[in-house]
Amino acid sequence: MKGSSHRFETLAIHGGQSPEPTTGAVSPPVFQTSTYAQSGVAKHSGYEYARTHNPTREKLEAAVASLEGADLSEPTFATAYASGCAATSAIQHLLDAGDRVVSGDDIYGGTWRLFTKVFARQGIRYDFVDLSHVDPADAIPEGTRLVWMETPTNPLLKVADIAAIAARARQVGAMLVVDNTFATPVFQRPLSLGAHAVVHSTTKYINGHADVVGGVVATADAGLDERLRFVRNSVGNQPGPWDCWLTLRGLKTLPLRMERHQANARALVDWLEAHPRVGRVFYPMADSHPQVEVARRQMSGFGGMISFELDADLDTSVRFVEACGVFTIAESLGGVESLIELPAVMTHASMTPEARRATGIADGLVRLSVGIEHVDDLIADLDQAIGAAFSA
Repeated sequence: MKGSSHRFETLAIHGGQSPEPTTGAVSPPVFQTSTYAQSGVAKHSGYEYARTHNPTREKLEAAVASLEGADLSEPTFATAYASGCAATSAIQHLLDAGDRVVSGDDIYGGTWRLFTKVFARQGIRYDFVDLSHVDPADAIPEGTRLVWMETPTNPLLKVADIAAIAARARQVGAMLVVDNTFATPVFQRPLSLGAHAVVHSTTKYINGHADVVGGVVATADAGLDERLRFVRNSVGNQPGPWDCWLTLRGLKTLPLRMERHQANARALVDWLEAHPRVGRVFYPMADSHPQVEVARRQMSGFGGMISFELDADLDTSVRFVEACGVFTIAESLGGVESLIELPAVMTHASMTPEARRATGIADGLVRLSVGIEHVDDLIADLDQAIGAAFSA
């Protein structure tokens, strides 16, 4: 778009996009092709093969880049991938055997599995640290090549100081990558706080409709973007055009959806904190959160993710989850529908019991992805489910 004064809601609809030049189509077309005709030998219009370039994919990338770079004056870039794990893998492919990675300890179970079961076997060293509680100088030693952090984390919703960790990462020559899936660029923009790159599982809030799987990496570093594109073209983990089109369609309502997710979640947090059967409640913007000051400093709000501990054992927690009706038992998040799960036996089951205990993931920990239904129905559903679980 011309100019740099457009607000976020406008960028979500128009950022990196314009009507298709041949027909004037307002919605970007789906370019469902594997290859492109050339006018002569090695004479093409910039498109040779769909693994390398696809116009639909480029529209999605430009849109995400415009949102993650909304606070920046320099250009921002993005590369789209077939999944969030593929986006995470793309960053790891930039490393060499023997490189050291400092990662947050409370991370998505699939990321933990990828680091410890796949890339560690290639000679990359991973140290898992609670980045929300330690001095960055102690957590990130000299020789670190990559700092990987989720903030807020999954599933305990811990918050780490992005600016402080970014300053230490640059001091030791490390690259800082922030998984921004939970907060989205609506509420947090790590690039403006000093991060080198941002990762999203676009499966979640960015798409928002539980009908596609994808990932993206955004950066303001043109050299890093070029390296990522080389890796993606070589590995071949790009998304298909229909996935990109669906994600781009969902992205346009991201600001609206996130406001409703947040409003519903805040009402549920108040209800949960007052319930006698509920122990600790984890929500970054709640006054009870241990890092609430950091959260409010670097985030403008938060979405629909809540974790809490029932004052119960695993069997009772299972009965509670299975008694829900509006909340659907499922292992994803960020869609318009509300989801519920038990991380210890679902999303984080790939972690060893010892790793879960060390991180603080209790057997009775419940994770909610609060959707955009009417909040009174959501509260009533949790209330009846707690009653059913404990009456048994």
